[in-house]
Amino acid sequence: MEVSFTLNGQPITCQLTPKLTLLRLLRDELQLTGTKHGCEKGDCGACSVIIDGELKKACIYPARNLEGTHVLTIEGLCQSDGSPNDLQQAFLEHGATQCGYCTPGMLLAGEALLQRTPDPSRQEIREAIAENLCRCTGYQQIVDAIEATALTRRRNGGAA
Repeated sequence: MEVSFTLNGQPITCQLTPKLTLLRLLRDELQLTGTKHGCEKGDCGACSVIIDGELKKACIYPARNLEGTHVLTIEGLCQSDGSPNDLQQAFLEHGATQCGYCTPGMLLAGEALLQRTPDPSRQEIREAIAENLCRCTGYQQIVDAIEATALTRRRNGGAA
């Protein structure tokens, strides 16, 4: 079957099998390996992407459902010149990256939250990342980085 959608701002058309997941499409077919393979059950959040403004688990998302959607992966989060966006930079500055395995999913969870809630409370940030598991940072640095990005964006009029 064929699906057409927008991936990181670019239109794309793919041939796929009916049972293919978005994770396998991204990693195996499109060579976008920033979306991590974790549990393949939708439990860990390592594979999180944003589809039409909503955080989704790519490991359980059927690729056949992509028709007409807009998908944002970690590869599309950076600035147009390839440098880190403000949220990615905040993760670096706040030590929110340790082993790095959860980082792409955490960044997308943070970005999805900031897109819908420009001034989140610390509790809202914790809830937004709750389905993304991290064994290294203890979450505090991740919450700090998302909170700092929200503040910076508000000061800059919402600019990323």
